[in-house]
Amino acid sequence: MTGLRYVYAVCRPFGAALQSQLTGLGGDPPRLLTHHGLIAVVSHVPEQDFAEKPLRAHAEDPDWQAATTRAHQSVIDALTAVTTPLPLRPGTVFRDDSGVRTMMEAHEDYFRRTLDRLDGRVEWGVEVYAETESFASRLHETLSSYAEDSRLHIARNSALSGVAGRNVLDAAYLVPRSDSEEFVELVDRAKEAAAPGTRVELTGPWAAYSFTGHLPPVPATPASGRGSAAHQESQ
Repeated sequence: MTGLRYVYAVCRPFGAALQSQLTGLGGDPPRLLTHHGLIAVVSHVPEQDFAEKPLRAHAEDPDWQAATTRAHQSVIDALTAVTTPLPLRPGTVFRDDSGVRTMMEAHEDYFRRTLDRLDGRVEWGVEVYAETESFASRLHETLSSYAEDSRLHIARNSALSGVAGRNVLDAAYLVPRSDSEEFVELVDRAKEAAAPGTRVELTGPWAAYSFTGHLPPVPATPASGRGSAAHQESQ
């Protein structure tokens, strides 16, 4: 099958099979491209949608962007169920397999170092909606002391989210898979102890998007060509 190469994630080799009905962008099943003991999870995508010029045009189409993000995330979720993926930013596209391998080789140290740090770990998200921040501050301190790492995100506009109360906490926590059940129990106990009108939302487990850092720019490689510059940064 011809087409550009869309890259979802980089991971180490894994033995478990992906879902048999899993499809990626455009309905093409993801495949595993191995290079120096690392795996890029890729699928073929058409140039008329994913070459640099049409990809820029699609950036103005929220429906197209939403559909692409959902397809991207479905592959990441399937990978998270069987291994520890390092997810790349939606829209990571290369001309061919050679371009993907060039990217992997250019950032081999980054991929290996990050995968070592994330191995066996998942991300949990916690949001708190309340009128005051004291409960959220205590909860964040408790969860941060249990998790291996945490990230605070900019609180969302609760008027847009449709949830009552102010969004006083939006945080991500890096937790070993083996400790996830206890982490969830911590959040559940916090929900029970929360004052009336306080809402605590838990999401996950996710691939560790918030803890991957940033992928440095990939040097130009004329032999491979690049369908998009969007691959220069991880999520």
